[in-house]
Amino acid sequence: MTWTAPDIDRSKTPLIADERPMLQAWLDFHRQTLLVKCAGLNPEQLKQRCVAPSTLSLLGLVRHMTEVERGWFRAGAGGEALDYVYCSTDNPDGDFDDIASADAATDFAAYRQEIELADKAVAALALDYTFTHSRRPVEYGLRWVYVHMIEEYARHNGHADFLRERIDGVTGD
Repeated sequence: MTWTAPDIDRSKTPLIADERPMLQAWLDFHRQTLLVKCAGLNPEQLKQRCVAPSTLSLLGLVRHMTEVERGWFRAGAGGEALDYVYCSTDNPDGDFDDIASADAATDFAAYRQEIELADKAVAALALDYTFTHSRRPVEYGLRWVYVHMIEEYARHNGHADFLRERIDGVTGD
């Protein structure tokens, strides 16, 4: 039996909440939205690059967001000394480019694990917590990271909408 991206139940975002739970709920909603856009597709469909000459694919977006979660939450705010999973100095776009032999099930598991680890890395940190990212000599606040991640997901989920529609005609929110 061929692996397919699993179905996802997307949680609702609160209309009224304190700041941290609101930011976390919207981040989780966008994380789940990316997975919703992939649900039911097989590895070959997830690898399709549907808008030439772009190298974007749904699997590439999942791999990219694995890197982004890792970079901002764990390496950035969490201060963990980590290498990236798919990218390197010599191959900065490996998340998008190196999908031909990628294993989608493994990459989806890595993404979900990275989300868990990212959430744990910042759970005890206040939104006012600041840090200097190892790759950028600028001070950032954790609140900014949450807002940036919501923006990053929203942008890429828009890409995912177009990719999914091109693959099998599925549209939706």
